[in-house]
Amino acid sequence: MDIQNTQSQMRKGVLEFCILSIIQQGEVYPSDIVERMKAANLHILEGTLYPLLTRLKNAGLLTYRWVESNSGPPRKYFMMTDIGHQFYGELEKTWKELADAVHALTQPAENTNPNLNQ
Repeated sequence: MDIQNTQSQMRKGVLEFCILSIIQQGEVYPSDIVERMKAANLHILEGTLYPLLTRLKNAGLLTYRWVESNSGPPRKYFMMTDIGHQFYGELEKTWKELADAVHALTQPAENTNPNLNQ
């Protein structure tokens, strides 16, 4: 088994949720998302981020606005739509249920099987 591949797949599984978690806090520029992810030790390349943002926008979860920049081209800032907030709420609920289940399964087992007492 290749541990790096398994770790990569686990990270990919939570990538969308993490990105939406950042955006739901308020309007954000993509490089800010990259920096926040990096600070959380979840590195993402802009080449991965931009297609994901486009997919989320096309699904109606995000919108954006252009902001003129003093030092270069205009910047695209992303924000969540009402549908995106609803979707995020469902993802957050699912994440909490999943995290609780994983936590329960990865902790030392308490003697919950009555057949073990015999």
